[in-house]
Amino acid sequence: MESDSPITDVSPRVSPQPTAPTVAERTVALIEVILCSDYPTQFALNATFLAMGFHAQGPDGLNFGFVMALSLCDTVFLLGLIVLFLLAHGERPSEVFFDNKRFITEARAGIPMIFIAFAIALIVLVTVRAIAPWLHTVEHNPLQDLMRTPGKALMFAGLVVVAGGIREEFQRAFLLRRFERSLGGPYVGIVVASLAFGVGHFVQGVDAVIATALLGAFWGVVYLRRRSVIAPVVSHSGFDLLQVVQFIATGR
Repeated sequence: MESDSPITDVSPRVSPQPTAPTVAERTVALIEVILCSDYPTQFALNATFLAMGFHAQGPDGLNFGFVMALSLCDTVFLLGLIVLFLLAHGERPSEVFFDNKRFITEARAGIPMIFIAFAIALIVLVTVRAIAPWLHTVEHNPLQDLMRTPGKALMFAGLVVVAGGIREEFQRAFLLRRFERSLGGPYVGIVVASLAFGVGHFVQGVDAVIATALLGAFWGVVYLRRRSVIAPVVSHSGFDLLQVVQFIATGR
């Protein structure tokens, strides 16, 4: 006698395999990576400020107000662009940047990474200067001129957190997302983004380029493993603040 109860399918379900990105998707991803690489936005803002008569160089070196305005405007512009691109593709920014991780847990994880980052930079700089001293191409870091007074040093400390730790780690997460989905994989993204990150610090010397490229790779790996920007933001911000404190304490 046949049962009238419905038959339940208990066969294992196979997850659909992700499809390879199309040429169009790769092209769009590449355009978004270029636009969010920081170079186009800073170039556009720099040209705008110059057209308004606001110059980067002052009588005593870098213009403090120019650097502050450029960095903060670029932070707002770049983060807005990233969120716009994510929403245009139906991606949730909260998922990309935080992955439903607890803020306090991630922040605590980032604290010891501050000292790991500092150790990476110290080892690289000491090693490079020992075996390839010609790579130490800048004797005086021009950014130090922005911290001549306690008030400016305090404002610069806030700037490195906002425009350094926050902006650059959200940017790195977005770039790695695009490489992971459409441009060869996340570790290709780490190499490309870290090289670009290092070159962006060329004004501080070739040895600084090497150190910052490796730091970018470190923070990129942390993001890929944890899928949250909080720990990299804490580590990056703490590292930059330690550098500010070091300059205030030693003058170099």
